[in-house]
Amino acid sequence: MSLIIENLHATVEGSPILKGLSLEIPTGEVHAIMGPNGSGKSTLSKIIAGHEDYEVTQGRVLLDGVDIADLEVDERSRAGIFLAFQYPAEVPGVSNANFLRAALQSRMPEGEEIDAVAFYKQMYARMDELEMDRKFTSRAVNEGFSGGEKKRNEILQMMMLEPRYCLLDETDSGLDIDALKIVAKGVNAMRSDHRGFLVITHYQRLLDYIQPDHVHVLADGQIVKSGGKELALELEKSGYDFLKQSA
Repeated sequence: MSLIIENLHATVEGSPILKGLSLEIPTGEVHAIMGPNGSGKSTLSKIIAGHEDYEVTQGRVLLDGVDIADLEVDERSRAGIFLAFQYPAEVPGVSNANFLRAALQSRMPEGEEIDAVAFYKQMYARMDELEMDRKFTSRAVNEGFSGGEKKRNEILQMMMLEPRYCLLDETDSGLDIDALKIVAKGVNAMRSDHRGFLVITHYQRLLDYIQPDHVHVLADGQIVKSGGKELALELEKSGYDFLKQSA
């Protein structure tokens, strides 16, 4: 079982962003992508999730062997893909509890209903893991939340939906060290032989808490270097000067 990106080329508003990117993320593994600004990291996650602003001009994305090119965003989500945004959107008028319940209900077979008692028991347990106050259940999704609260809320959604492939787009952005540890704790609780992760980050510090199996460097729309977790330490120390030397 794998999420496979094959020779992916993509544009936004006619400008090429990805230029032949290939990557395989088997279940049971955590892959981290690092790279300079504008290299295509967030573009990759949004294309996998089905963002309509990006056009795939060549290549394909396979979810457990199935090409997902024709699947809409909600279909990709129900198929097992979850994207935690760098800048989570606010959804005024919709409480967190109702949002999560509707998302889970959409995954139920037709005619079946969610057990409300079991739902709230699971949600409260997950919130406790993330040190979230119960009052967040009645608040509108992300409305008036701090940056750290929004990121915890994203991880709560991931923990409740239990996707097969989790894409974390700079989830560490704007987090202080305490919030970072809590978010990482939630992610690590989700690690499983049946689940794969793609962690996109600028900074090695997140990878102190979510230790990757593989680290990749993305530059100018392509993966230019791969290695183990020690590669992130190397990048933290020396930056991306090697890209200039190889140019």
